[in-house]
Amino acid sequence: MKQTVHDAIVIGSGPAGYTAAIYLGRAGYAPLVIAGALTPGGQLMNTTEVENFPGFPKAVLGPDLMDQMRDQAEHFGAQIEYDDVVSVDLNGDVKRITTDGGQEYQARSVVITTGSQYRKLDVPGEREFSGRGVSYCATCDGFFFKDKPIVIVGGGDSAMGDADFLTRFGSSVTLIHRRQGFRASKIMVDRAKANDKINFLLDSVVTRINGDDSGVTSLDIRNTATDQQSTIPANGVFVAIGFTPQTAFLNGQVDLDQDGYILVKGGSTTTSVPGVFAAGDVTDKIYRQAISAAGMGCRAALDAQEYLTSLDSHKA
Repeated sequence: MKQTVHDAIVIGSGPAGYTAAIYLGRAGYAPLVIAGALTPGGQLMNTTEVENFPGFPKAVLGPDLMDQMRDQAEHFGAQIEYDDVVSVDLNGDVKRITTDGGQEYQARSVVITTGSQYRKLDVPGEREFSGRGVSYCATCDGFFFKDKPIVIVGGGDSAMGDADFLTRFGSSVTLIHRRQGFRASKIMVDRAKANDKINFLLDSVVTRINGDDSGVTSLDIRNTATDQQSTIPANGVFVAIGFTPQTAFLNGQVDLDQDGYILVKGGSTTTSVPGVFAAGDVTDKIYRQAISAAGMGCRAALDAQEYLTSLDSHKA
């Protein structure tokens, strides 16, 4: 049998992927969404209350928001496959996509929305208390730790900015970094040091996150210079040690920056490969918000539509 060539395939889900699928579906392209096998819906599937997504004045649970986006995409004709893409062939007018389940799909256009993953501490208690005291997004979850002791782990610009932001909420904010020097820019370090609400615990690493049924209660710390062990109180633990974009499956077929994020042209979502577009955290290392990812998913769908219209007009 001749294999179906889809007009558009969306690789990944989350706000960017589902929004792209909604727009492509409404335009009549019946997109196929390869949403992922283990975490369809992206990072919001691990988020509790989302209070900053427009249209939900009383907040919405992350999984519920993603379920509604998926349902809306399906309502407009999107087909969802729960599998992981392991390789692609993006050469030529017809792109080929192979999944972990061994299925090969073909499409005239591809929108990549595979996102990025927070780098983890990989210490006991991190997984157990994720969403119950352990967070990877200060702007998302800082409010939930009002008047409680907060710890942020990291030494880059994100950690410094998050520490400054979290002083709005915490009874105390302690920044833990594994050495004396910081990767952060001098202006960010100076700003954090000028904030008398931020305490610095340097030459230190978290070795365990402790808690109970109510959530995180304390952290075990090891001094990297003296090997001395200690325990500090904490109810909120914010991990800001970087991100890893999910681009390994591309095998270098799309231009990436030095950190592995997909490069797009100007203000568009167009990549270095004709007919391939990218949106969300797989290309955005600055904003990393559900609403900005959704907006970029809309742009990617519109860019893909323009590309498909151009292909069809050349055939006419």
